[in-house]
Amino acid sequence: MKKTLFLLAFLPAFPGLQAQDLAQQSLEIGVEEKLNNTIPLDVFLFNIEGDTVYLRDIYDKPTILNFVYYRCPGICSPLMDGLADVIDKSELVIGEDYQAITISFDPRESSMLAERKKNNYLNLMEKKEQAEKGWTFYTGDSVNIAKLTDAVGFRYKAVGNDFIHSATLVITSPNGKITRYMNGIYFLPFELKMSIIDANEGKAGPTINKVLQYCYAYDPEGQEYVLNITKITGTLMIFIALIVFLVLILKKRKKTT
Repeated sequence: MKKTLFLLAFLPAFPGLQAQDLAQQSLEIGVEEKLNNTIPLDVFLFNIEGDTVYLRDIYDKPTILNFVYYRCPGICSPLMDGLADVIDKSELVIGEDYQAITISFDPRESSMLAERKKNNYLNLMEKKEQAEKGWTFYTGDSVNIAKLTDAVGFRYKAVGNDFIHSATLVITSPNGKITRYMNGIYFLPFELKMSIIDANEGKAGPTINKVLQYCYAYDPEGQEYVLNITKITGTLMIFIALIVFLVLILKKRKKTT
């Protein structure tokens, strides 16, 4: 089982700290990827009207799950900014081809706060009408939140009234199977499209965000992502130069022996 950990705090370096203690601390915060597992669809949440909603009643298409808390002063806002941005730039239609579900993992937060957060993002989006139906915001109680966060491997830690946590999107199939993780706060429309297509077919895939971000660059004039030829060519030239250098070194050693 693949583990991707995003540590947001420094671990103290005590002489007596054993490797087992370090491993235990590393699991407290981050994302433990659980590809091919199925989330519990019997979980219930509260929508922005305060009504109880069971996941099984709203799961009918590929779904993006993301866990935040609405009062978050840190990474939650950039994460949702990134989600809103990729929804706007994607050729897929939210609400038709897929849906996004944002869930507060802080059981103290209210439906009113969730509604306020949703309205804030909708007012900034180009695809406001589609997102109105396709991007839903929820709160929940501690038991149901724990079931979901445990199922997807989302680890966070309370610090006072706030939390230390990572940023990720969890892509799931129409029947709740975990098919991909998109980590970070910046997402490529191409990666989202691939993830949704695979999720619709129930195919689990690796996290490839970093590779795609390296190979593609956003063209503001064309408003699309294009292959970054300069970066790729530069990388290939360095690789070829390294190979030539190693070959010359090996030849020189053979001549001297």
